[in-house]
Amino acid sequence: MTKRSEVGYHYTQCGLDDVYLVNLPSAFDRAGDTTITFPNINELHAVIREQVALKLSRLNGREIKFLRTELGLTQAALARHLHKDSQTVGRWERGETDIDGASETLLRVMALEDTSVQGTSVRELGQRVVAPAGPTPYRIEASDPEHYRPAA
Repeated sequence: MTKRSEVGYHYTQCGLDDVYLVNLPSAFDRAGDTTITFPNINELHAVIREQVALKLSRLNGREIKFLRTELGLTQAALARHLHKDSQTVGRWERGETDIDGASETLLRVMALEDTSVQGTSVRELGQRVVAPAGPTPYRIEASDPEHYRPAA
């Protein structure tokens, strides 16, 4: 569900709790109700994927699941890539256990592999998995749906 708030449109369809689309254009339908559309949804999700992968603290279960699904992987396929058991991936996603640092770093690298992000080293990503997990609001500038980008 998308809800308007002071910080933008609360975009929860991606499966994350803290994604806000700033300056998202809206229109009115024939009945006069406000309608919201999400053009170029693939680019929107690519920008969210970059922001999650570059997060400055540990990934939570929802973020792990988001990255996995954005990569088009099942739990079993991600487990094979990380040399883990698929049940382990499920436990990470449900928040029952924490993902280990090496697996989290590799997942971040995989998520950034085909993006436009330049200059982020594996060493730098590895250091981001040290800070405790916490809520991170992801603010996406949506005034031009052809070119979504992180909001300032």
